[in-house]
Amino acid sequence: MTLAAIFGLSGPTLTPAEHAFFAEAKPWGFILFARNIDTPDQVRGLVSDLRVAVGRDAPVLIDQEGGRVARLRPPHWRDWPAPLAEAEADEERLALRYRLIAAELMALGIDVNCAPMLDLPQADTHPIIADRVLGRDPSTIARRGRTVANALVDGGVLPIIKHIPGHGRAATDSHEVLPVVVTPEAELVETDFAPFRALADLPMAMTGHVVFSEIDPERPATLSPTVIDRIRGEIGFDGLLMTDDLSMRALSGPMAGRVREALAAGCDLVLHCNGSFDEMDAVAAEAPALSGRAAMRAEAALARRRPPTAADLEALAAQYRQLTGERAA
Repeated sequence: MTLAAIFGLSGPTLTPAEHAFFAEAKPWGFILFARNIDTPDQVRGLVSDLRVAVGRDAPVLIDQEGGRVARLRPPHWRDWPAPLAEAEADEERLALRYRLIAAELMALGIDVNCAPMLDLPQADTHPIIADRVLGRDPSTIARRGRTVANALVDGGVLPIIKHIPGHGRAATDSHEVLPVVVTPEAELVETDFAPFRALADLPMAMTGHVVFSEIDPERPATLSPTVIDRIRGEIGFDGLLMTDDLSMRALSGPMAGRVREALAAGCDLVLHCNGSFDEMDAVAAEAPALSGRAAMRAEAALARRRPPTAADLEALAAQYRQLTGERAA
């Protein structure tokens, strides 16, 4: 049995209580945050302990975009600039950047990165998104998103496209409040949906907690059967679809209800990040075992894991430094 859930945890080591909980719940995977990161040896040990707890080679996720959203930071890992700044400076750097990020992750046993972000920015896009985007028009975002995804896969790391079907028009931070987008559906199809449509063949995607009032005025994408129908149909994504973090304040109501609504809407997996035992208990009690098409999509996603393509990482790092003008450490 594998639970249709991904869990975070409280700190840099797996506590006995967490080990027992994960061993019983058997979540599909785990996600790491800055609170879980100290040294390379510590992270490697933690990743190993998580997999031992569930008795299999469970996927371990992280948000390592670089820039503001980076869980791995100096002194043990490189300090990357904001994705948009790097992409606009030199697109060749983008491929090198994410190939080197993949190498950093693989050295720790982390095999899934929550990137690329394919959101299309607007003039009033909230800062939580604005400097993390890959471009300012759909075709550029799609092209650069493919570059990021290919570089991660070459490095042995599976990508997750986010925040499907688009978070760029949100003028508020969904960590704090629920954004509402009033753009007509036809315009969304031509613009915001386009980068996701171009990368719909990728194995995994993460929803956005955003209301698209012209599609479903009542429910955010994560909880909306109507929006998820557009993700599967109009966008054409038939890979593994996970929620964004269910503990974000954009969502309301009891955790069990959030789990029920997300899965009923058509998400394959729920993501819970904050490590709260009370909330994780509610998720584990409500989420079912992976089965049916969700299980097939999960299996297909993990079947795309592969060893890194052979590369001279020192040479790639030197090439990156040359492009950026950065001096060797």
